[in-house]
Amino acid sequence: MAEFAVEMQDVLKQFITPEGGILAAVNHVTMQIKDGEFFSLLGPSGCGKTTSLRMIAGFELPTDGKIFIHGREMSQVPAFQRPVNTVFQQYALFPHMTVEQNIGFGLEMKGVERAERSKRVSEALQMVRLPGMEQRRPKQLSGGQQQRIALARALVNKPEVLLLDEPLGALDLKLRKEMQLELKTLQREVGITFIYVTHDQEEALTMSDRIAVMSKGVALQIGKPEEIYERPASKFVADFIGDTNFIDGVVKAQNASTVEIELSGTGVICVESRRTFTSGQQVSVAVRPEKLRLNAEVKDGNNIEGRVEDVIYIGTDTHYGVRFAGGQKVRVREQNVNQEYHQLSSSGDKVKVSFTRTSPRILTE
Repeated sequence: MAEFAVEMQDVLKQFITPEGGILAAVNHVTMQIKDGEFFSLLGPSGCGKTTSLRMIAGFELPTDGKIFIHGREMSQVPAFQRPVNTVFQQYALFPHMTVEQNIGFGLEMKGVERAERSKRVSEALQMVRLPGMEQRRPKQLSGGQQQRIALARALVNKPEVLLLDEPLGALDLKLRKEMQLELKTLQREVGITFIYVTHDQEEALTMSDRIAVMSKGVALQIGKPEEIYERPASKFVADFIGDTNFIDGVVKAQNASTVEIELSGTGVICVESRRTFTSGQQVSVAVRPEKLRLNAEVKDGNNIEGRVEDVIYIGTDTHYGVRFAGGQKVRVREQNVNQEYHQLSSSGDKVKVSFTRTSPRILTE
C-alpha cells in the first residue's frame, strides 16, 4: 500500500485571463495527504483550494507537476477513471428520483445488479444515519438530510478518497455546526481519506487532522490544527486562523532564546523564540486575545500600561479594546467564568495588559 492517499508534486495550474495574461491558480504546490486522514484545504476565495481539489478529482488537469492517488499517477487520467468521489455545496440530487434511486444511480450506471444495489444503498443509509428513507424524494428532506443523502451517494461507490467542496455552505449556522461533528464521526467510522475545502477557519479547526492554509495559489503552511493556531508561520496564517493582535516593534537585543523588542512609545517586551534575529530588525509580534490578561500582572512576563477604549460583552467572553501609549491597540478576551458577570474594566479606565514571554509569536513576513 502506498504511503500517501494523495500526493501533489510541484503542481502548477495556469489559466488564461480574459485580458490575455496568465494566472497561476495553483503555483507549484507540493503536499502529501495520509491514508485515512481528514485533511482540509483552507483559505479565502481565489487562493487555489478548489482548483487543487478539482485537479485531484480530474475535473481540471495540471499544467505541470504530478498527482498520485495511492501511489498511482493520475495527472492526466480522466475523472471517471479515478478512485475518488466528490460532494459539492449544491447536492445536485435528482428531484424526480427517490432517495434509493439517487444513491444507487452511480451503481446502476456501472451495471451493478438490482439486489446488490438495494443492499448497498441500505448500508449507505445506515452509515449516514438515515435508515428507512429509501422511498422519499429530495423535496421531502431537510437541508441536513439532503446533505447526508449526497454523502451516501458518494460513499456507496466505496471511493478510496472522498473530496468535499464546501458541502456545508448552504446550511444554517446551527445545523452546520452539528454536521461538522457528524462528518468527522462518519469519517472515522468509514476510515477513508476525506479532503475538505473550506474558507471557514473554525470549521477547519473543528474537523481536520491536518490543514493546508493557502493564499494566492501557494500552500503557506501545512500542519495539525494546534500547530497552525499556536505556531503560525506567517502573518497571513496568524491573521486568517482566529483572532490575532499584531504589535509592531524593533529588535533591541537577543540573549539566547529571549528576544527584547522595543515598541514605539510603549517600552520593551521580552519574547521567547528559537529563531535568531538581528538588532534593529523590524518585526511583528502576534499574540492571541485570549493569551492576554487585564490587570493581572504576570511575574517575569510582560506588563504594558494602556487605556480601555471599548468593552464588548458576547456572553461566553468579554472583549476589551486597549490602546497603548505608543498608539497601538490590542484586543483582550476574558472568559466569563463567574456565576455572576463582572466587568473587569470600563471604557476610559487605565489598565495593565499582561502576557507571558512564551505567548506571542515573532513574525517577519
